[in-house]
Amino acid sequence: MMLKAKRNRWIIVLTTVVVLVAVNWAVWQKERHLSEGEIVYLELAPVDPRSLMQGDYMALNFALGNQIQSALYQSERDEDSLKALNGYVVVRLDEQRIAHFQRLDEGTSLRDDERRLRYRLRNGQVRFATDAFFLQEGHGERYEPARYGQFRVNTKGEPLLVALYNAELTKLGESVK
Repeated sequence: MMLKAKRNRWIIVLTTVVVLVAVNWAVWQKERHLSEGEIVYLELAPVDPRSLMQGDYMALNFALGNQIQSALYQSERDEDSLKALNGYVVVRLDEQRIAHFQRLDEGTSLRDDERRLRYRLRNGQVRFATDAFFLQEGHGERYEPARYGQFRVNTKGEPLLVALYNAELTKLGESVK
């Protein structure tokens, strides 16, 4: 009986250590992605104004996502494949690092000003990392002029949303002192 209790205790300790290592590894990977990822701006597309601000988040839709949807529907894919699909889009970065749709990725080589971005298609909607931006309660008006999402993109083309910016590429949400 004593041996079994000792063994169970070791299993619990080992499991806890494995979980903590896995969580810390994931956090370290995201922090590295945020600090070392290449900055890319995606233009926001209009969202139904009645649902633009709901509670503590802003619903996001990107113009690039709409262009990907059009390209996917024109590529004669069957309707079932358009419900859940992951892929890459090739974008061109301008002088301000704003991404512009070039083509769906087919594995061809990229020019110096082009990048691959990973997207996910869920229920007919294109997503880049997230479809919402969470904000501090009561600060929604600070984000109303949002026109761009700033992403950090790693070498695999995975984007992480960092912040929202206005039309002049000024970061939103910071209080004026």
